Amino acid sequence: MKIVIAGAGEVGCHLAKMLSEGYHEITIIDHDEERLALVSESMDVLTVQGNPTSITVLKSAGVDKADLFVAVSPAKEQDVNLVSAIIAKKLGAKKVTARINDAEYLNYDNKVMFTDMGIDLLFYPEKIAATEIGDLLKQSDVSEFVDFARGQLQLVVFRIEEGSRMLNKSTADFPYEQNALPFKVVAIARSGETLIPQRDTLFKRGDMVYVVTRREYIGELMSWSGKQYLEIKRLTILGGGRIGEMVARQFEKTAEFVKIIEINRDRCEVLSENLDRTLVINGDGRNSDFLYEEDVKSCDAFVAVTSSSETNILACVAAKKMGVAKTIAEVENIEYIKLAEGMGVDAVINKKIITAGRIFRFTMSTKVRTVKVIGGSDAEVIEYIVNPDSQITKAPIKDLHLPSDTIIGGVIRGNETIIATEDTWIKPYDRVVIFALPTALGRIEKFFA
Repeated sequence: MKIVIAGAGEVGCHLAKMLSEGYHEITIIDHDEERLALVSESMDVLTVQGNPTSITVLKSAGVDKADLFVAVSPAKEQDVNLVSAIIAKKLGAKKVTARINDAEYLNYDNKVMFTDMGIDLLFYPEKIAATEIGDLLKQSDVSEFVDFARGQLQLVVFRIEEGSRMLNKSTADFPYEQNALPFKVVAIARSGETLIPQRDTLFKRGDMVYVVTRREYIGELMSWSGKQYLEIKRLTILGGGRIGEMVARQFEKTAEFVKIIEINRDRCEVLSENLDRTLVINGDGRNSDFLYEEDVKSCDAFVAVTSSSETNILACVAAKKMGVAKTIAEVENIEYIKLAEGMGVDAVINKKIITAGRIFRFTMSTKVRTVKVIGGSDAEVIEYIVNPDSQITKAPIKDLHLPSDTIIGGVIRGNETIIATEDTWIKPYDRVVIFALPTALGRIEKFFA
């Protein structure tokens, strides 16, 4: 697939790196020569210097032959993204998508208007991140989760800690093996490596475990993990940027108490005007004494979403030591994600990763319904719809010879949800949830062709 990315910022570079692993032909446009030089040094892509709204520049990047055009210049350049995406579509790009920074554009009528202009997808990374944080707070006993088929099947992620019934046990000891309960471990993230588990794989302290289950069994699964559900009644947010404001707006109507700590006084005044039931405090959350004075320890959850990954991690660690049950940090430096998890941060949010997952779906076949890039691991979770006569329907899973770095977690067949075993036989029109490392993505596609 030929893909043109306009914008060599953090999101554009991460997306290019991720897509280049799938053997796509990638071209990156940016006006900054130094940024393009850094990109060329770190990955095998073509670069074009210039303004992405220039028809000449777009043509020189081969937009007319592009299968996908992605406009991801920084948020302040929203107009550049929209204009370049519209022009790219007019020049012949098959699919186009653009980054925005205004939630108003995501209203249904406005989305239809942009679709009429030729833009296939608008994405707002900060809103995606805020929604993800809100979902994690509602599922307070897990580090991450993904819904498939409107919640019929779920991927749940949690950390193994002291007290877990799973500690030092193998996957063969997990309940779905013994009692046919609907749980299946599909991956383990350990010491920077993602493992597809075997029957003799032991769970160790600090492992991030990825389990496929049905919604009604999450409580029982959590009893094995040692986690307990916690209703978030009191919430403190460090950082009053767009993400912090959107999270506060989500919870101020339902929680008993929501507080935002923001270092910039002018921004505090804006937040006070925009939010109805949120207490806005002007202060420096990098100071643990200040956090203690603000009684952070009395909160059920602490969310750190400042512009500094280091501040967010350290503030969450401090809040955890004070006794806060649930901590979530926005960590934009990808190298810090595993560090944050190792320091005890309960969940990590990264705009680049979750945004890349949304765009990544456009590079997959039309049989793909969902793609989720999982933070803290190297893998993707993909939901396929099975075509009649595809290879995946020709034998039970044990006889398909799937790549070793792939595992089928579950199958959705109409209103029936099936946790996959070696004897499961996949049928046409099933929706199949697969956990796969990047090395397997190209090979797994052929099973659904």
